[in-house]
Amino acid sequence: MDYHEAANFLFDLRRFRPKPGTESTADLLAHLGNPHEEVDFVQVAGSNGKGSTARMAERALREAGLDVGLYTSPHFDDVRERVQVNGRKIPKTALAEYVESVREYVNDRAADGEAPTFFEVVTGLALWHFGCEDVDVALLEVGIGGKYDATSVVNPVASAVTSVTLEHTGIIGETIAEIATDKAHVAPEDAPLVTATTGEALDAVTEQAGAVVRVGEDDDADVQVEYGGRTNHTEAAVSLSGPDWEVETAIPLLGEFQARNAGVAAALARQVSDVTDEQLARGLRKADWPGRFEVMGRDPVVVLDGAHNPGACEALADTLAEFEDEISDLHLVFGAMHDKDLRGMAEALPTPDRVVACQPNLDRAEDEEVVARAFEESGANEVLTRNAVEGALENALDAAESDDLVVVTGSLYAVAEARTRWTRAEIPKRIRNLDDAREALEGADVTSPGVWRMRGKAVHRVLKTRVQVRQARYLKEEMLSLGGECAVSGTNEQDDENVDVVLMGTLAQFKRLAGKLDGQPYGLSVFADDVREALGIQTDPDRRGYPWEDGTAVMGILNVTPDSFHDGGRYEAVEDAISRAEEMAQAGADIIDVGGESTRPGADEISVEDEIDRVVPVIEEISDLDLLVSIDTRKAPVAEAALEAGADILNDVSGLEDPEMRFVAAEYDAPIVVMHSIDAPVVPDRDVHYDDVVEDVIDELEERVLLAEKAGLDREQIIVDPGLGFGKSSAESFELLGRTDEFHALECPVLVGHSHKSMFGLLGEDDDRTAATVAGTAIAAERGADIVRVHDVAENVAAVNAVEAADTPERFEE
Repeated sequence: MDYHEAANFLFDLRRFRPKPGTESTADLLAHLGNPHEEVDFVQVAGSNGKGSTARMAERALREAGLDVGLYTSPHFDDVRERVQVNGRKIPKTALAEYVESVREYVNDRAADGEAPTFFEVVTGLALWHFGCEDVDVALLEVGIGGKYDATSVVNPVASAVTSVTLEHTGIIGETIAEIATDKAHVAPEDAPLVTATTGEALDAVTEQAGAVVRVGEDDDADVQVEYGGRTNHTEAAVSLSGPDWEVETAIPLLGEFQARNAGVAAALARQVSDVTDEQLARGLRKADWPGRFEVMGRDPVVVLDGAHNPGACEALADTLAEFEDEISDLHLVFGAMHDKDLRGMAEALPTPDRVVACQPNLDRAEDEEVVARAFEESGANEVLTRNAVEGALENALDAAESDDLVVVTGSLYAVAEARTRWTRAEIPKRIRNLDDAREALEGADVTSPGVWRMRGKAVHRVLKTRVQVRQARYLKEEMLSLGGECAVSGTNEQDDENVDVVLMGTLAQFKRLAGKLDGQPYGLSVFADDVREALGIQTDPDRRGYPWEDGTAVMGILNVTPDSFHDGGRYEAVEDAISRAEEMAQAGADIIDVGGESTRPGADEISVEDEIDRVVPVIEEISDLDLLVSIDTRKAPVAEAALEAGADILNDVSGLEDPEMRFVAAEYDAPIVVMHSIDAPVVPDRDVHYDDVVEDVIDELEERVLLAEKAGLDREQIIVDPGLGFGKSSAESFELLGRTDEFHALECPVLVGHSHKSMFGLLGEDDDRTAATVAGTAIAAERGADIVRVHDVAENVAAVNAVEAADTPERFEE
């Protein structure tokens, strides 16, 4: 079964069940052999904050060394986001395998009038996948209520109710007490229920669950929380304490209510595992969660928040108050569902200076004129309408001054559409022949007949991206009218889902397409600028004077370690390291990368102090050379010490695992290398599955890049490294090397680190890998690498020069 067939099968399932109950999900799992029975589950219910809480608990448990599953809803862009193991989405192949195994059963049940719903079947997918992956524990965000929710098919080892407001009143109760009672049915048999509810909701939860662990700000709470306010524009300080533990940390989720959620998450993690205070602190700080008071940029400050009911809007208003002394005008982009209390939400929010009402691309989204009426009645100074979220956001950003605040809210669906401004990647495809064309089309889940018909049209400029179905239809119509082609994913029957498209044409056709999209509705004018950026049409890149702006730069590796895989021990002495740096500078290196800790398999981790003692004396001595100095480290204190000593660039092989690293880079305005790494140091024999290693790595790097961007760095300063050899097989590493140019979809410089790596063993190069490394450098440079990181500088400088001479011989004329 192809992925697009499996995805369409899921999307075509009905969304609501006539009668409540968990029997349908239980029967589905029984058909699969109950694959979930050996997994420990944690359920998180609540009106608001359950997704954030589940994410924080999941990240804390991963810090404790557990393999952790996470099931949440809704998804932003891709249904696979709902099911994750250790932070990675379920592969397309696994989803297709699951649907293949349940399709006949589901169809049989449908024939009896008892078809499972979309949520029940996707819940089954999550529990099946967690069982197949043999996770230690899985966090389940409850859908609606608790008693009859599909996730309640499990017997949890721990559970929580975060908060209770009036919601889904026609389904789970008409009063706060009734709703709280329904949610409290998630209580585990052998542990107290964790809750941050108060008042009558707490009374009802306690009556239903019995023993509870109460989280709150008062002295009588079992887990006491204190919100310390913002520490920077994206993080806030929190203090948490229980009977025998205490944690002070920062969390990447602003708002006093998120401190309570952090307290709930900490209590859940401690019920499940012997997590230490330090592990809790690290995990909570790493728990980024899209669309929950997510600060996307400054000048103006842009915030995305999925507040979707009056209670959530009240919490949003409290958090916005933290910015009131720093901003001038409030610009609100608002889109909501038609079953929401629009007037209540508008009244709960601070009165905006300007509102752009919009309609998310969803059947049950409220009309923008109705949304506008609610804000006109609430006293907003100026109210406009746009028919698409992307266009509404573009309008708000154009109107906002640098000291204003732009907030997108009303629903997670509106936030998801707005977020594509920062996350959508346009991937240039290298199409040399029909086989390349076939692979590009199949990678976008185009149907087999479509692949056969269009492959011959793709051998020129090809751009793959992900858009709304209505945008895809318009793009196809316009591209065809220009003589080009547009292939659309086979999942294109779902109007409210994003789909992959492959645009094919000449540069002239793309240029005319961008011109036709300017001023069009549905956010297409924004997409026009994305096309120009991706293909270099009428764009002048920002220049900062970095060496990679004029061609491929060579970064020389200087390991001042006793145990690095190629040159460990050779330059451990400071004088030897200085001599080696001078040799590399003379050989033509543009950058020298100083590393004090090995990331090879089995390498011992060293302390911050020892690493600083190794690298700082060397950096101080070589910082006056006519080149840039980079520090190769995973630790923010080492990075800061190196920058103080004269380093210019940070190189983080862990991909920002230390949450402070991105802020250090931003504070010093220093470029930072963000590498895709499953483990650092490398864990041998780690079995990592990729559907498409290049596109999967791009997808996972996008969120890492966004973290650095939100800290205050421009994309020109964020250098992406595909991480050859780090969680990839040799064949996968070669594929990454061969498709280097596709990583420019991230709009960042690209670094390739291939020097003397084991991947060259595929070529029989087991001893001296210098020649193979030089060949790899030539491939990387020819395919657009901005930086190559190598041990043998002179040989690789020659390779880079040869490629540049072939491309621009006039630069080398005598």
